[in-house]
Amino acid sequence: MPRQNRVQPTGEIIAIPTRGAFLGNRGVLHDETAHHHGHLTHRRWRHKAWVCCVLAFKNRRRRLMAPNRYTELFFFDEAVALAAGHRPCCECRRADYTAYLAAAGHRGRVTEFDTRLHAARAIPRTFGQRRHEADCADLPDGTFVLTEQGPALIWQDAMHPFLPSGYADPVTKPAGRVCVLTPNPTLTALREGYRPAVVLG
Repeated sequence: MPRQNRVQPTGEIIAIPTRGAFLGNRGVLHDETAHHHGHLTHRRWRHKAWVCCVLAFKNRRRRLMAPNRYTELFFFDEAVALAAGHRPCCECRRADYTAYLAAAGHRGRVTEFDTRLHAARAIPRTFGQRRHEADCADLPDGTFVLTEQGPALIWQDAMHPFLPSGYADPVTKPAGRVCVLTPNPTLTALREGYRPAVVLG
């Protein structure tokens, strides 16, 4: 039974069998019986430190959706995680964490950055995703946009439509303004050279 733990670029968390390339954490989003039924509560976060982690680290083992433990979320690749509002973990992805914050222009406590990122990605009380508009020509590689057909990744001068199972064949990037899913602090990091791990083809 697929569990409701696959995060989409739009912020939705769905139940599909596709395995993710990265793990995420937003706190406890399931109830005490979720290990058996696999569904989340209405909550979509419990704290502001939304991290993106590697799948394996120091031989640690976890029981999915265990009572009183954080809910294991999964992303198809890092670009999806960034669009959904996550950042690299400082423990299991230290080099990426340091590179990301440097590219984002942040100095100081990471809690301050998490507060700024949270304001750019989330709509309080409704647990919704905050989005904005921008000219497609100005968007860096690694950005997710929302089209009439669904979310799509900007990568290497093309647009790659995204499905829960992965990317479809690339199409021409649209001209003009588009709806952007990737939050602004992460857009800064992408513009300044942070390159996410993307799983194409």
